[in-house]
Amino acid sequence: MPRPIGQKLLSFDRRLGARFVAGADEAGRGSLAGPLVVAGVLLDYECLRNHKVRPLASLNDSKQVSPAEREELFRAVVGCAARISVRVIPCTDIDRNGLHRSNLAGLRAMLEALTPPAEACLVDGFRLGPSAPEHTAVVDGDEKSAAIAAASIVAKVTRDRLMRRLDALYPAYGFAQHVGYITPGHSAVVRALGPSAVHRLSFQALCYEEAVA
Repeated sequence: MPRPIGQKLLSFDRRLGARFVAGADEAGRGSLAGPLVVAGVLLDYECLRNHKVRPLASLNDSKQVSPAEREELFRAVVGCAARISVRVIPCTDIDRNGLHRSNLAGLRAMLEALTPPAEACLVDGFRLGPSAPEHTAVVDGDEKSAAIAAASIVAKVTRDRLMRRLDALYPAYGFAQHVGYITPGHSAVVRALGPSAVHRLSFQALCYEEAVA
């Protein structure tokens, strides 16, 4: 019988031989509207044993689980993590500084917030440059590392909750359904109404070019 995915992710981190492992990830990088949310999660592997680690048995990459499962995993991570850090980067910052630069700066800040006591720092995919704490970029890290997967859950759930709030402020755009990503319906509304105050105007999107003046 195969092990639960969460056990495989936890084993990846344990093999690092460190007590405190920090993971960082983001949500919303490819979105047309809304903020970029970056999160960092610190796991204390000396404490994560027996019943204390069981809530993380089903931990997985946020993209691989349903919204309801993400909410349940979010509560599990909050209950098990030694520390959590989150930063919300608004669309105005993304437009001013660029998406990639904003993302790297946010991920660096998350690792800095957890170091010390973090002894090993993992980030999903990107090298963050020499100014960041010493870290390892793990390709598809949210599918391999428990700390990165936990950060992906925190970032995704936090961002989805924010997008639902923005849906109440801008109900015409359907943010509660697509959480800011490009869909045919989202593009059609932008063409008809123009972008809202929370759209990323620096993105090269056809619907912007076709929007009403």
